[in-house]
Parts: sequence; C-alpha cells; structure tokens
Amino acid sequence: MDSKRLAQLCREFADNKKAEDIVILDVRKLSSVTDFFVISSGSNEPHLRAIINEITDKLREGHEVRPRAVDGGPHAAWVVLDYFDVIVHVMRADVRERYDLEGLWGDAPRVRPRTVNGSSKP
Repeated sequence: MDSKRLAQLCREFADNKKAEDIVILDVRKLSSVTDFFVISSGSNEPHLRAIINEITDKLREGHEVRPRAVDGGPHAAWVVLDYFDVIVHVMRADVRERYDLEGLWGDAPRVRPRTVNGSSKP
C-alpha cells in the first residue's frame, strides 16, 4: 500500500471514532524521515484510546499493517504511531495547541479528504 493511501486510511479510521480536526500533512519534500503526518485530537483518555485502537486494529485486521513503533499512551495525552512512511499523532487538544505541529510544518501541503461520489469525506 502506498503511503498516501495509508495516511488516508488512518484519517478515515480516526474519523470513525469522532477524532477532531484531522489533518494530513504531506512532508515528502520537507523530511527524509517520513512521507505524511496524520494529526488528530481526542477529548479525553478514553477517546484517545478509542481512536488509537481503531487505527491499529483496522490496519492490522484489514490490511496486515502494524506500527513499527508506538510512543506515549492515552494517559500521556499524546500518542505517536509510527508506520514508517506515515506517522500518526493522536493528542488532546490542549497538547496539540501547545506543540503546534501544523505550525512547525507550516510549509507542508495539506492532503484533502478523498471524495466519495463527488462529496468530500472527512
């Protein structure tokens, strides 16, 4: 599976659990470490856990894809899932605002949601 498709699946699975402000940043021209960042917010520890579990479970079960590494946890308010070409950040809104990854990677283009039957899919 190509990295853009993987990033879009991560967005879709995060959206399944009502993750907030889901953004995909295309960092291919800016970083040699990864191709895409998927950034989303959850409101509390159970919400973060639900988002993380949805992404990891659906990718493992449906696509046989597992993260290379996982850092942090719902109790830490920021979890990073490293899928090598895609790095997923799931964090509480206050933590996201404090670290401002979108601002740090402000030169990275945002990937628009895939369209389904002519309408945007979140």
